[in-house]
Amino acid sequence: MTWTGPTTCALITDAEKQAIHDRLGPDPLRADADPAAAHARIRRSRTSIAALLMDQKVIAGVGNVYRAEVLFRHGIDPYRPGKDITPAEWDALWSDLVALMREGVRANRIDTVRPEHTPEAMGRPPRVDDHGGEVYVYRRAHLPCHVCGTEIRTADLAARNLFWCPTCQRR
Repeated sequence: MTWTGPTTCALITDAEKQAIHDRLGPDPLRADADPAAAHARIRRSRTSIAALLMDQKVIAGVGNVYRAEVLFRHGIDPYRPGKDITPAEWDALWSDLVALMREGVRANRIDTVRPEHTPEAMGRPPRVDDHGGEVYVYRRAHLPCHVCGTEIRTADLAARNLFWCPTCQRR
């Protein structure tokens, strides 16, 4: 069994805590978050949007599942440079992250498929995975895409598994 936990555990002062918070990007779960601050960092970067979404200095709280799923839902190639993400695309990504993440907290599970792609709507069996939730690409490597049937791909990116559909998320 592999155990994971914090890399550091220490008592810190309020000022030290604030310094850590100040280094984080906006959090889609916070009503006072500034999505423009995240897009300002993204539009200046040649780094892939998939890597940027996982960078807590750019945007806080987006994990691997939400990263893969929001990029799929918007047809964005995960390797596309951040500088190529338009303001309209960013607004749509941010709005979707806010909605998906809030629903995930409310339901205590991550479901990202739209109503027309649920198992019931498509006549397919529900997902069986210890992660739970209905998703488009996350942990579905080598399975057919729910939308187009293309095999879902996986690769290592920034020490995390990346999942995407090469047809629905064209470069």
